[in-house]
Amino acid sequence: MNKVVKIIIEVALLALIAGLVYLLYSNIMQPVNFNKEKASRQAVAVQRLKDIRTLQVAYKSVTGKFNSSVDSLKQFYENGKMEIVMQIGSMDDSLAVINTEAIKKANKNLKPEQLTAKLEEAYKNGQKVVYSKSTEIPVRDTLFNNRPDFNIDSLKYIPFSGKEPIQMEATTKMVSGVPVPLFEARIPWKSLLKGMNNQLRINLDAESRDLNRYEGLQVGSITAPNNNAGNWE
Repeated sequence: MNKVVKIIIEVALLALIAGLVYLLYSNIMQPVNFNKEKASRQAVAVQRLKDIRTLQVAYKSVTGKFNSSVDSLKQFYENGKMEIVMQIGSMDDSLAVINTEAIKKANKNLKPEQLTAKLEEAYKNGQKVVYSKSTEIPVRDTLFNNRPDFNIDSLKYIPFSGKEPIQMEATTKMVSGVPVPLFEARIPWKSLLKGMNNQLRINLDAESRDLNRYEGLQVGSITAPNNNAGNWE
């Protein structure tokens, strides 16, 4: 074997070894990178489902039921109003408590709303009192004020899916003879992980089925009350 042939064989062997090392490294890193990207996308999806839950709970506090349409939740956010209860004064202020009890005793025959008016009048006149007052304010002025990144127009879509809609249902079921409003919102892995390694995503679905879990992320349940919990919690 001449020297040239020997060099060619050695170069070929080195190239083959390098290729095998790269292939091995790629196979090892493939699930690692998949899980890293999955975790990143899941964080975005979980926040979206939490936002839907927040709106659903607020909607139910006003209407007594949940809604099956994200578009309706959007309208509620943009145009709806919520009643909130504000406390004026502090129960830790002994003078305010004494004044309040005195006013209540002097006006014990008044209706609750009339008594509140009396306490409010005393407060406006500079007297220390303690009372609660209900008022209506726009939903959009109440929810997500600490979220500069909140975008109501994105709420209905599954992140990273190319604008596939989030799957949502709402119903009322009898539980121990009592009607209980229920809702659930779902984001399947197939949509959330679109464009990623399909075989690893199929494996993830199979793993979820083996654990008798939904093949994706879900908040709430229309099967049975679960306190509107998410399956990631």
